[in-house]
Amino acid sequence: MYDQIYTWPNLLLAYRRASKGKRGQANVAAFEHRLEDNLLRLQAELADQTYRPGPYTSFFIHEPKRRLISAAPFRDRVVHHALCNVIEPIFERSFVADSYANRVGKGTHRALAAAQQFARSYRYVLQLDVVQFFPAIDHAILRQTLVKKLGDPAVLWLIDQILASGVGVLSESYDMVYFPGDDLFAAQRPRGLPIGNLTSQFWANCYLNPFDHFVKRQLRCPAYVRYVDDILLFGDDKRALHGWRDACVDRLARCRLTIHPGAHARPASEGFPFLGFTLYPDRRRLKRRKGVYFQRRLRRMIAAYAAGELSLDQLTASVKGWTNHVRYGNTVGLRKAVLKGPLPRPMERKT
Repeated sequence: MYDQIYTWPNLLLAYRRASKGKRGQANVAAFEHRLEDNLLRLQAELADQTYRPGPYTSFFIHEPKRRLISAAPFRDRVVHHALCNVIEPIFERSFVADSYANRVGKGTHRALAAAQQFARSYRYVLQLDVVQFFPAIDHAILRQTLVKKLGDPAVLWLIDQILASGVGVLSESYDMVYFPGDDLFAAQRPRGLPIGNLTSQFWANCYLNPFDHFVKRQLRCPAYVRYVDDILLFGDDKRALHGWRDACVDRLARCRLTIHPGAHARPASEGFPFLGFTLYPDRRRLKRRKGVYFQRRLRRMIAAYAAGELSLDQLTASVKGWTNHVRYGNTVGLRKAVLKGPLPRPMERKT
């Protein structure tokens, strides 16, 4: 299996996927300038197992919640794609249909549609949100999950390289939680997957896949939706949902994860927040903070456009991306209010 990762066609495909939409960035352009040499070098390092990941570049974003994003060097992102190209199909077959994040044919909008359909069919919804999910992912538990389907020692060597490169990157974002049986050395357990890595997104699904099967097979929940660490369970029996909540807390503790306190079953008809919207059985409303955040961002982009620092194409692409997302809710009036008014005349662009 390992030799499939560094074949020339797979590395070239990995480069194309890693560079999609990013070819204007300096690090991507530099890699592309000597593409064959860089891919051949990666191929040689992977073949003789001398590959070592580089350091991360970390920065905070506010969308609107403050999050630490850690970006790997572009050459490492090519390796992440090359690895996932080979191992993802192996795991995909075992994933439940109700997991929607970072999967082909799934995504945000299908998760919203599924959740709303369940809200029409069931009286109550139980919403669980994992505390500090990516910083809390335990490397030993994740590796045990991956080993069950990956028997090639060389593939596991590459996974270990990527995991080790992320140790400590999110340590400041994690508040230590002790679980039954822990000693003081539990604080030293390697944990955390850098937000922004393709491997992190994929491995997050692998990490919670046993939990997905627990909900479907043991709890026999008839209506379930998970998008990364946002979890919804639907049912008509409020007492049963409370029992499921306690069972989920116990099962997630085996993954060294906790949920935010206060989770309880609520009537689906009252609406519940999910993926930036408030969902009701008959409508979807964009969460107010999401609209406010984009209004502020739009004002900054218009100012940059007027100053000649942002092109009309860049401004248009950003606005189209937002409208294409929020049009999946009942947002006609909101879109008109946010986008009203002419653009200022741009100044001469700075060189």
